[in-house]
Amino acid sequence: MIHVDQLTKQYGPTLAVDRISFDVARGEIVGFLGPNGAGKTTTMRILTCYMPATSGTASIAGHDVFRDSLSVRRHVGYLPEGVPLYQEMRVEEYLRHRAWIKRVPAADRARRVEYVMERCDLKAMRRRLIGSLSKGYRQRVGLAEALVHDPPVLILDEPTIGLDPNQIRHVRALIRDLGNDHTILLSTHILPEVEMVCKRVIIINGGRVVFQESLDTIAAQRAGGTRLVVELRAPAANAVAVVKDVPGVLHVVADNAQPVVRLDVEVKPGADVREEVFQRAVRNGWTLRELRTEQPSLEDIFVRLTAKEEA
Repeated sequence: MIHVDQLTKQYGPTLAVDRISFDVARGEIVGFLGPNGAGKTTTMRILTCYMPATSGTASIAGHDVFRDSLSVRRHVGYLPEGVPLYQEMRVEEYLRHRAWIKRVPAADRARRVEYVMERCDLKAMRRRLIGSLSKGYRQRVGLAEALVHDPPVLILDEPTIGLDPNQIRHVRALIRDLGNDHTILLSTHILPEVEMVCKRVIIINGGRVVFQESLDTIAAQRAGGTRLVVELRAPAANAVAVVKDVPGVLHVVADNAQPVVRLDVEVKPGADVREEVFQRAVRNGWTLRELRTEQPSLEDIFVRLTAKEEA
């Protein structure tokens, strides 16, 4: 449903998007992640025909974003991070207006507006001026507007920004439900949200795609390779040397605090070194305060990749 091939965007000497390529299949909910300035918003604006690319190709539902932009706009719903709304219009009035602009048939217009107000929990606000709404409700109006013409593809930029915890849970559930009928590209800085909603992640940094993987694959990799956290009452240098010598240990980092030292131990996939670490601590007369495995999260992967690229 979304196809991007060698997409590039340059602003004068600044290369904002650098030959990125990815695909999003029908019915997928994909997290589009990256630090500020990575090129996410630029990419989404190109996909939604808000700006042209410098080079490369992209299509939505088979329609080229450069040569057939009107068809692309009929097939995509876009929620930008800063939702542009007419503050002086009432919620229902605005949604009817947007449905007319998006060429929703007159016979279906009232039904679609009622549907999106129901889905986005806006019925109680239908007569309220948009300018009088909280930021959270304005965000819901933006999401309702993106849905009003029933597009097969949704591109959502920070859809839960400004919402309270209850509203965030409602929007997450709504996005998961929308994934049954829509293809969704979701940009957010809330990584646990991605793990709860998305099937796959694309991480972009410095204008380049640095990671593409399904969450199922990430979970399998996390199960295979683990990190061990060890806290000992012991000399830091001695503790590092002893633990590093354990078969299956790849790397040890100590915080060098005294008299208690904390070790982050990288372990080979499939290896369980906890008993050996415990026995060596006992033989050396060290007090073992903590010994636990820790699997890398999506946040760990994100930080490792983006920090490496920035360096």
